[in-house]
Parts: sequence; C-alpha cells; structure tokens
Amino acid sequence: MKVDVLKANELKKAAPVFGQLSFDDHEQVVFCNDKDTGLKAIIGIHNTVLGPALGGTRMWNYSSEWDALNDVLRLSRGMTFKSAVTGLNLGGGKAVIIGDAKTQKTPELMRKFGEFVNSLGGKYITAEDVGMETADMDTVREVTPYVTGISEAKGGAGNPSPVTAYGVYMGMKAAAKFRYGSDDLQGRSVLVQGIGHVGEALVDYLAKEGANVVISDINQQKLTEVRDRYNATIYGGDDVYGADVDIYAPCALGATINDQTIERFKASIIAGAANNQLADDAKHGLILREKGIVYAPDFLINAGGIINVYAELEGYGRKEIMEKTQNIYNTTLEILDAAEANNISTHEAALKVAQQRISDRKNRK
Repeated sequence: MKVDVLKANELKKAAPVFGQLSFDDHEQVVFCNDKDTGLKAIIGIHNTVLGPALGGTRMWNYSSEWDALNDVLRLSRGMTFKSAVTGLNLGGGKAVIIGDAKTQKTPELMRKFGEFVNSLGGKYITAEDVGMETADMDTVREVTPYVTGISEAKGGAGNPSPVTAYGVYMGMKAAAKFRYGSDDLQGRSVLVQGIGHVGEALVDYLAKEGANVVISDINQQKLTEVRDRYNATIYGGDDVYGADVDIYAPCALGATINDQTIERFKASIIAGAANNQLADDAKHGLILREKGIVYAPDFLINAGGIINVYAELEGYGRKEIMEKTQNIYNTTLEILDAAEANNISTHEAALKVAQQRISDRKNRK
C-alpha cells in the first residue's frame, strides 16, 4: 500500500489555515480585500468567551500573505491570553493590513478597513498597533463604533503606548525582585531592542530610575535622537542577543527568542514589550528556565495598552488605568513564584492562569 507523504512546505498548501499550529481553534478568520483602496487585510478572532475580541491593527509590509496570516493568528491568540490573565472581560482578536504604512496608508484605506470591522457587528473591536497612529483610529471611528485607542479630543483614552511601557516597566521590576531580591533598577544594564513608541517610553522610565540603558534599532536617526534625549548608549556590538547586560527588553517584532539566538543570551532577565517573543512557546520557555533566565511572559507584562483602551469601553479614567497597569507587578511576581513552585516555565504558568479563567467562564455559561 502506497502512502503519500507531504513535504513540510506542502503542508501550508494542504491546510493553509486550519492545519497550522497558530490556528489554535480560532473562531473566525476574515480576509478583507478592496480593489479601489488597495486594502488587503486579515482579521483574526481567536476567542470570545470572556467578551468581544479586542486587539490592535498592525500594518506591515509582509514578505508573503502566508507570513501575514501566521502573524495575525499568533497575535490574536496572544490577545486572548493577555486579556484573560489581566482579568479583563475581553476576548482575543487582531488584524493585519498588508502594506507599507509610510507609503500606502491612506484615509480611504483606513475607512474601508473600518467598514470591514463594522460588518462584524462588535465581535471584533480594533485599536492601534505597529504602523498605526491614534489619528488612524480616529479615521476608522468615522465609519464604525467598534474601535478604541482614539484621541482624547474625541473622547478616547489616547495613545496606549506609554501605558504599555509602564506595564513592561512594572513587569521588569517584578522580575528583578524575583531574580535579584530587589526591584531597584538603578545601575542595572538594560538593552532595549526597538525604540518605537513603546520602546522609547520604556527607555524614559528606565533612565529616570538610573538604569544603564543600551538601545538598538534599525533606524539610525531614531537611535541618535533617543541616545541624546535620555543619555542612553547605542549598542555597538555585532550580536545584540549575546550582549553582556543584566536585562534584555525586546520591544520590536516577535520571535527574537528562537533556535538561533537562545543559547547566546547572557542576560539574566528577559522582559520586553514585543508580542510572541518565544518562537516556540513550550520549547523555548523551558530552555530559558533551564538556563536560569527569568522570562517575564510577554502577554502579561505588555497588557498596559489593552488596559488603556479597555477604559474606553468601561468608562474608567486615567487613575484607574494606571492602578490596573501597576498591578502587573504583583501578577508577574505571582506567576514567577508559581512557575518556580511547579517546576514549569513562566510562560506555561501564565498560560495556565489565563486558560483557567476562560474555562471557568465557559463552564458558567
């Protein structure tokens, strides 16, 4: 009997959506196309047990549609767990727009995207992410109420990036407390990889505490500006992952902790704002534990942004936003302690908390 065996690169063709690990039981995946504006977007709705799926829209010039699909699936899944572990009554969703945000984004394209969001009737609520600004969310708001992160002038909570950075800062301090016995970052060397909106705000917090901040980014002009503004040091080595620092803070794109990089890390703590930092959650989370590197789970400590935009739905103000974000410190310590007590990775410990909350709600229904 002859058995046909598919090669790895053929699996994507045979099962391009349902067969992928990143699909992970998504409830809905919506492909959006508009010839007139050039819009090509994908909306991923992973889980709505706890509430409507809320997650930002990322505009990126993906090398392939497959990369865009895989990214939106991984990101929307992460949003489910982010909201669940933070205690928010939200599900997980995300959207990606394929294209160069600097040259291809137009008000017409954003309004058309908003129409697709609106067609989902509130099952998915969007917000800003990489390649997006608060002004873009204001444009989307013109055609749908299902958008957060709009400007304060229009009744929104404004740019979530500073709040995201504050949550990462709180998670980093908790990891320091766990690793060193003190959450004082003065004198600690911290490498911030990626100094966009969130990364720069994190540099600000660290500089004010007296940390020795090292920065890395592909944008040389931005590097110079941030260096001069915060008295930071531009990383001059060839291997950012092997930098001799106390803390590595990935704040750009995900999967920087992978088979090629993981053995090179010298940092004793990894705590950053990027989503999906582990290329393989189970495998790389465990290797970090075996190496004695304290990993503050990304979907936990970067939840400040969603706390900020959730305020628009629940109607609470700046004081409560910052209090809820500050509590990331306590939750991070609890997760790190649980991982140690149960001899599991910190990622798995955080995931268990999130999944249990979803399961409990599902059972009550």
